[in-house]
Amino acid sequence: MRLADEGARVACVSRSEENAKRTADEINKARTNSAKAYTADVADRTAVQKVGAQILDEFGKIDILVNNAGITRDALAMRMSIEDWDTVINTNLRGAFNFTQAMLRSMVKQRSGRIINISSVIGLIGNAGQTNYAASKAGLIGLTKSLARELASRNITVNAVAPGLITTDMTAGLSDEIKNTIQSKIPLGKTGTPEDIANAVAFLASAEASYITGQVLCVDGGIVM
Repeated sequence: MRLADEGARVACVSRSEENAKRTADEINKARTNSAKAYTADVADRTAVQKVGAQILDEFGKIDILVNNAGITRDALAMRMSIEDWDTVINTNLRGAFNFTQAMLRSMVKQRSGRIINISSVIGLIGNAGQTNYAASKAGLIGLTKSLARELASRNITVNAVAPGLITTDMTAGLSDEIKNTIQSKIPLGKTGTPEDIANAVAFLASAEASYITGQVLCVDGGIVM
């Protein structure tokens, strides 16, 4: 919705058709920008290639890609199933690569674009019980920096936003122990909001950030200061 406020036409992607449509409808109801809903599991390369082609066909081009699909499957390392490891890595890290690759040729051809990956402070500092999540989010930072080097000559910037503890449906599913551990380390003493992250994304997608690439912007109340 923040990007729509800035004039963007938005392609909303979710594994759930209902969720994608609800988001697109909410944008279209409140704003004049046309949003469209698409369904794909970001971990499924074939599905992403198909929906990516559909988005490019219907929108004509892509200027901003926000890779923000993320899940958790928490457990101590000695008890973590390989299924839970793979599921988190495939959604959080492989999913970002899948969508980037699906949209990259268009950006390279037009010699402009913004790619913004939603990482996490957990990818910087780690957290007990979240080895899979931390590895996926740290991997996103490596992906961000490598892509930034590859694409700078094509005027495509690639940056990451690393949220701290943000009030979302996903963090609502975290155990009280994990949430309390994280919150006790926040200098500002409060959790963030989705709007805090949207503000950072909107800045990195703007003309004002045209000379910023390969960076990780922590929006975390100071937790990794």
